[in-house]
Amino acid sequence: MASGFKEIRHTADWALLVWAPNLEGLFCQAATGMNWLMGVELSPESRVTREISLSAFDAESLIVAFLNEILFIMETDSIGFDQFALTIGQNTLSGQLIGAALTGYQKAVKAVTYNGLEITNNRRGLETTIVFDV
Repeated sequence: MASGFKEIRHTADWALLVWAPNLEGLFCQAATGMNWLMGVELSPESRVTREISLSAFDAESLIVAFLNEILFIMETDSIGFDQFALTIGQNTLSGQLIGAALTGYQKAVKAVTYNGLEITNNRRGLETTIVFDV
């Protein structure tokens, strides 16, 4: 099964439909899609790796925590990520975020919301719609 994302219409905010064959792929596509929406630009210079470890109540809370953690690092350390090596267990996530210094972005995302967030299993594998507060 292929992975991917596409922007979908949302009244006030941004929304992405994201799909992948497994949770790791879904989280990676969600982060890649968020970068795409924001127009993230990374330095071509030296690469940076960050270790990440999160836990949450359920998979939906975990994806929100993951994306908000990326936004937090972008805001506080001016680092963006374009590669993700993740392991997801029972409501836990660990792995590496790989990227570089953030040189710019077109539009900021304030936060990832729980608005209508539900991870479902269908013909594509796993799928969810993520709404971003902008």
